[in-house]
Amino acid sequence: MKARELKALELAARVRITWENDAWSVPSASGNGKYRVVLKPERNTCTCPDFELTGKDCKHVLAAQFVMERDYGGQPLLIDTDTLPKKKTYKQNWPAYNRAQTTEKHRFQALLFDLCQGIQEPARPKKPGPKNIPLADAVFAAAFKISSTFSARRFMCDLGDAREKGYRSRPIHFNSVNAYLENAELTPMLERLIVQSSLPLKAVEVDFAVDSTGFSTSRFVRGYDHKYGCTRQEHDWVKAPFATGVKTNTVTGVRILDRDAADAPQFKPLVDTTAERFTIKEMSGDKAYLSVENVEAVCSHGGMPFIAPKANTTGGAGGLFERMVHSYLFRRDDFLAHYHKRSNAESTVNMVKAQFRDHVRSKTDTAMKNEVLCKFLCHNLCVVIQSQCELGIEAPFWPEELPDKAAILSLVRPG
Repeated sequence: MKARELKALELAARVRITWENDAWSVPSASGNGKYRVVLKPERNTCTCPDFELTGKDCKHVLAAQFVMERDYGGQPLLIDTDTLPKKKTYKQNWPAYNRAQTTEKHRFQALLFDLCQGIQEPARPKKPGPKNIPLADAVFAAAFKISSTFSARRFMCDLGDAREKGYRSRPIHFNSVNAYLENAELTPMLERLIVQSSLPLKAVEVDFAVDSTGFSTSRFVRGYDHKYGCTRQEHDWVKAPFATGVKTNTVTGVRILDRDAADAPQFKPLVDTTAERFTIKEMSGDKAYLSVENVEAVCSHGGMPFIAPKANTTGGAGGLFERMVHSYLFRRDDFLAHYHKRSNAESTVNMVKAQFRDHVRSKTDTAMKNEVLCKFLCHNLCVVIQSQCELGIEAPFWPEELPDKAAILSLVRPG
């Protein structure tokens, strides 16, 4: 596949290409403006400098063709735009959606309480003074606080209401809520809670995608911009690679990393985490996750990998990797139909950031990581609520067939 076609494929997967004023509106890959693309059998046109210079199909033209094929019923790439087919739409179950939205806050507290019941209270020596806050109460308060998007002080009213409903056993000071987010031992616990919170959708999700996103912080970093030859200052961010189901957008695994961490090494751990609880039929990812190890990791769990090859990928490594590359080269339409399921990972990111904000309030590295994990945990609970209303599923976070369920969530509270 040529470099221009690969860039067009990536552009079609990452940006929103729309039909406006009898032409396709394709955003620039750099984010600076949009280009007008007209597709006609006799000649395609684009307003970008590349097309004006060469007169050949640019990446914007190719991206518009990919979108037309993907979103309009598999029509040929080059069709008369005067008879453009109607885009496929999906009916919304409004009664179920309204029920989920109007009862979400009450359901959310009940589900979070049930999930926290699997947390094992560590043994502590008896000593004089006030009793320690139960660990389940602390985790409940931290996650509930992040879901509210309020500051710790303004969140106290919601936390008081939760205690009246029996979701907490003791009062908690707002400084204590922030203190638990500072606890580094809480990080692996939240990662496991995210996995447990996705279990109610085990029978629904079989196709998954891996992607990565970032949440901005209050810190600033400086870096040299080689393109423009100057030093720029921008917000630092917390990087979060994750695996998600492509049907309900439930998150089956998250890893929190620093801003410069590579993407490809995170694919296999996320696949392994997902396979612990789910049956994997398909796992897709963009070209950043392309490697022999990642392809074999999906196949080792009985799934089919759909990872976009790069421009210079030949399949010379052989084995399963070569078979996937050949599938892409010689059965491209079928491959892309499966690969483009990874676009649902972008929907997952939008859902998390729209409801729980795209930034973190915390100041320290540990608190930032735990805050991002709480965002994904809260997102999973909201997905379960939506699925309860639309699909009628139950929410057994701790099935009886899982032995020693509390052992994986034990934590020694810092003194």
